[in-house]
Amino acid sequence: MLVLFETAAGFAIFKVLDEAKLKQVDSLYKEFETPEKANKIVKLKHFEKFQDTTEALAAATALTEGKIGKSLKKVLKKVMAKEAHEQLAISDAKLGGVIKEKLQLSCVYNSAVAELMRCIRSQMESLITGLPSKELSAMSLGLAHSLSRYKLKFSPDKVDTMIVQAICLLDDLDKELNNYIMRCREWYGWHFPELGKVVTDNLVYCKSVRKIGDRTNVAGSDLSDVLSEEIEAEVKLAAEISMGTEVSEQDITNIRHLCDQVIDISEYRTQLYDYLKNRMMAIAPNLTVMVGELVGARLISHAGSLLNLAKHPASTVQILGAEKALFRALKTRKDTPKYGLIYHASLVGQTSVKNKGKIARMLAAKAALAIRYDALGEDTNTDMGVANRAKLEIRLRHLEEKGIRRISGTGKAMAKADKYQHKSEVRVYDPSGDSTIPSTSKKRKFEEVEEAEEPVTPTVKSKKAKKQPVKEEEPAEEEMAEETPKKKKKKKDKTEEKSEEEEVAVTESTEKKKKKKKKIKGGEDE
Repeated sequence: MLVLFETAAGFAIFKVLDEAKLKQVDSLYKEFETPEKANKIVKLKHFEKFQDTTEALAAATALTEGKIGKSLKKVLKKVMAKEAHEQLAISDAKLGGVIKEKLQLSCVYNSAVAELMRCIRSQMESLITGLPSKELSAMSLGLAHSLSRYKLKFSPDKVDTMIVQAICLLDDLDKELNNYIMRCREWYGWHFPELGKVVTDNLVYCKSVRKIGDRTNVAGSDLSDVLSEEIEAEVKLAAEISMGTEVSEQDITNIRHLCDQVIDISEYRTQLYDYLKNRMMAIAPNLTVMVGELVGARLISHAGSLLNLAKHPASTVQILGAEKALFRALKTRKDTPKYGLIYHASLVGQTSVKNKGKIARMLAAKAALAIRYDALGEDTNTDMGVANRAKLEIRLRHLEEKGIRRISGTGKAMAKADKYQHKSEVRVYDPSGDSTIPSTSKKRKFEEVEEAEEPVTPTVKSKKAKKQPVKEEEPAEEEMAEETPKKKKKKKDKTEEKSEEEEVAVTESTEKKKKKKKKIKGGEDE
């Protein structure tokens, strides 16, 4: 068996003298306690020294990537040509697969080989002759520095730092532009307030202010390269009847300087957006196709790098940017958010409110696949992103049009969608709510309801009042209502008795008078 051993100085190939010792993995280190014991187990067969640090760096980077470098290929062809039947022990299984595929050599990698590599490394200075320890340490340090510098320079984690910085700068520029434009409109609005109502675009407004200056110059200035003919005519008409205050020439100069700053920042923002768009298409093309340049760059910036974003599951990508809302919902035991930064994607934006959650979930799932393909794949095409976006658009169309297929009883025919019929509800205006004054009292309403429920029995008038038994179940109001007519009947009976007594007294007096008259007449006749 032959052993391939990599060092900072070159490649070394050892021949195993006693293969039986390799079976005792736990006690193998005892055979390498001294250089004499180590020389009894393995023996140096060939050593290929690197010419310079560049060759050493190329060989080291090829080994870390699992590839065969030129120097390693040269050594294997030279040594293994004579002993092709021997097995080659290596320290990396991936490298062994490549060697077996390209050079048709049988490679071995197991726990015994790994322990043998550790033992050889402990006695490397004594096993490799003609290599001083100082020279080996200096070459190891130089190779370590070169390899670290190479990894920092060509690391996939560091390439997307440009995207992170660009999107952060773009957000800062938007904030500054809003502040500057607000200040410019407010400042110049004291002099010419009507211009802000006529010209709504911010950049066009700043260009117009820079060209006009004092509002008295509007009539003689040509604004055709900035404004359209209709708006230009409105501006000139508004300048004649403007209600703004007069300002000095120095104020106009400072306002123009501010307008220059706004215009310059707007132009730089346009250039920065183009740069960001190109970088996103180069680093994450499939993610850009799925969610757009700005949303994709914000996702990468929020995660820290494209590789960190690729490690997140689809559920995390969906709510990335809504961490505060998520933890607040978990704390208060309410519904968790359905979307974060992915809400600003075009597919989610053109969806109705009820379907936004579904589309955000599906878009996050497809975007997670696109991120992993961009971060870990070797191809740079956008085929996967375009195909997944087409699927999402079809799904979105089905959801919006409610075109979900329904299987009939046979399982072959497809049921047709029901015809849509618009049902409108016509509500009649209720005028009773206009007046705040109650039409009838509560007591009166209550009595009316009671009368409607209980039928009224006709009562026969009688001269003498008769006491009626009062029911205990009836409410107090009915008792009061019954007592009042009884009192009236008693009063009527008393008046009738008095009138009868008066009539009797009158008749008695008339009868007495008649008797007296008869007596008087009888005496006269006598």
